[in-house]
Amino acid sequence: MNYFYTLLLCLFTTLQCFAQADSSKTTLTLAAIYNSNVSYYGQTTSEKMPMALTNATVKFPFGLYVSSSAYNLFTTGSGMVFNVDVGYDFKLAEKLASTISISRAFIPENAPLLQASNPNTASAALTYTHWLTTGLSVDYAFGQEQDWFITLNNSKPIELGHLIDESDFLTLEPAIEFIGGTQRFTQYYATRKNPLKGKPTIPGNGGIVETSVISSKFGLLTTNFKLPLAYSRSSYLAEIAYQFSVLGKTTELPAGATRSFFNLSFYYQF
Repeated sequence: MNYFYTLLLCLFTTLQCFAQADSSKTTLTLAAIYNSNVSYYGQTTSEKMPMALTNATVKFPFGLYVSSSAYNLFTTGSGMVFNVDVGYDFKLAEKLASTISISRAFIPENAPLLQASNPNTASAALTYTHWLTTGLSVDYAFGQEQDWFITLNNSKPIELGHLIDESDFLTLEPAIEFIGGTQRFTQYYATRKNPLKGKPTIPGNGGIVETSVISSKFGLLTTNFKLPLAYSRSSYLAEIAYQFSVLGKTTELPAGATRSFFNLSFYYQF
């Protein structure tokens, strides 16, 4: 996965579920998404950045998919950010599926994004379907820095019935998600914001605190609680979602700090 990780994770999870109706043909799915703030593996910048994203994903019957996204940050004036993702979905067992993917983000120089140091991401994920849907993913983000992230997700789809007729569905899928990882990316971001920050301690350098040891340690970054409500028909899906995040003790922000996110999305599949 890549920038604003949890948002794109929701995107690709929705696309996979949306395509299950007919996996024997090539599909094109278009998506438009609004989010009240961006998040990179649970971390946010000091400035709130609402954003809009458009996405097109082509998925082939044998599991290969190619996806391209463009998104705009409303408050920064930094221009468009583009992302390309190539992946492969395959079954390991009746209830166990896997995905491998690699992505590349193209970020303008003046975009104040936490992902700026790691525009490339290689990912592998497992999804086990039982009375819950359990997902486990490992991401390696690399560029000027290198970071590892592990995400554990549990969700429960709840069918609420039909809204208009028998061809539509209303679904609620509460979820809890734990994200752990390293935070070397924060040093690069801090250095871009202030050239003195993030540098090692050097005698006579003003007592700058060495942060590389802390940032390279693996720890719990955030716990996310999600509540998405989706309305779907044969060819489209609309969703409204709320996410409440509690930051872990290893983050750069105060322990126990919370974040709220509001999301609107629409998908149409050909």
